[in-house]
Amino acid sequence: MPKDYYEILGVSRSASEDELKKAYRKLAMQLHPDRNPGNKDAEAQFKEVNSAYEVLKDPKKRSVYDQFGHAGLGQGGGGGFSGDPSGFGGGFGDIFEEFFGDIFGGGRGGRGERGGGPQRGEDFRYDMTVTLETVMNGSEEKIRIPSIVECDVCKGSGSKAGSGPETCPTCQGMGQVRTQQGFFSIARTCAACGGRGKIIRNPCPACRGQGRKRSEKTLTVKIPPGVDTGTRIRLSGEGGAGLAHGSPGDLYILIDVARHPMFERYGADLLCQVPITFTQAALGGKLEIPSLSGKVRLSVPAGTQTGTRIPLRGKGLPHLNRPGVFGDLVVEVRVETPVKLNKRQRELFEELANCCEADSHPDSKSFFDKVKDFLDKMAG
Repeated sequence: MPKDYYEILGVSRSASEDELKKAYRKLAMQLHPDRNPGNKDAEAQFKEVNSAYEVLKDPKKRSVYDQFGHAGLGQGGGGGFSGDPSGFGGGFGDIFEEFFGDIFGGGRGGRGERGGGPQRGEDFRYDMTVTLETVMNGSEEKIRIPSIVECDVCKGSGSKAGSGPETCPTCQGMGQVRTQQGFFSIARTCAACGGRGKIIRNPCPACRGQGRKRSEKTLTVKIPPGVDTGTRIRLSGEGGAGLAHGSPGDLYILIDVARHPMFERYGADLLCQVPITFTQAALGGKLEIPSLSGKVRLSVPAGTQTGTRIPLRGKGLPHLNRPGVFGDLVVEVRVETPVKLNKRQRELFEELANCCEADSHPDSKSFFDKVKDFLDKMAG
């Protein structure tokens, strides 16, 4: 009698989708053939775990299984290996992600519905952090990534040399089986061939019948000027290899721009806070300040207040989709109050305070005039 799928995964019948996935990944990592070479028991358990998860992760299949058990899924015939004797099946992407880390997040949805024909490979995602200097100038970056490639031994067929896929005897190559439930006829994916319509009795030893295997490759990625966090760069055909000679998926580079110690980014504009001395604020002057394109001169008007913003046109970042157009570098002035005054400096500041008229500090005069009016009204 077939084992209960919930028992195989070690979860309750009310387990959530996340609980199912967590249990499957844990068991699949423990029992994977690559980690248990030559262990037939582990390989058999691995296939059981994969079969259980294939059913329970699908709400429709799970509903049928909960009502009718294994009989409702039409299992128990066929023999031989399926198109996936290694047990990867729909969980191939999950196992791949566990082995190589979470370098690819999501985006594996290029498989489409199963059937006997070619299937497109998975789309992968790679997160890349770049600097503001790279945003300014663009660059070419080399990355080395794990990948899924067509098996070079069986050329993607999944079959051992001298053999090939055979029509599934359970579904007669249709990929689906039908059962009669009273007046209703229910069609579901053939469990013997996984919906492909073909089975492999003599799997390729290099890829265990998958037709694909894990590998690594080095790619050159062109980063255009002006990219921002969230920008996606698509590398066509650099995703996972397809099944049954299907077209490969794509690789998406997701950009994240690192924080800069000197500039804050606002679209194509940059903000830079620049401290100036008390005397520079009062008398005005010229300063040399940094920009991402080199040093620039800043003119500070006499009487500049802290918080004043001075735009330097065209000294910001390039626009991603508007070649030759640049944003602004906005300089926010911060007036630095002198500290640790010596005796002579203090005397000079006291002399300055005594000789300054109210007109020299219009904001202070206006504020304290309002304070006086407010207090007079409170007292009256």
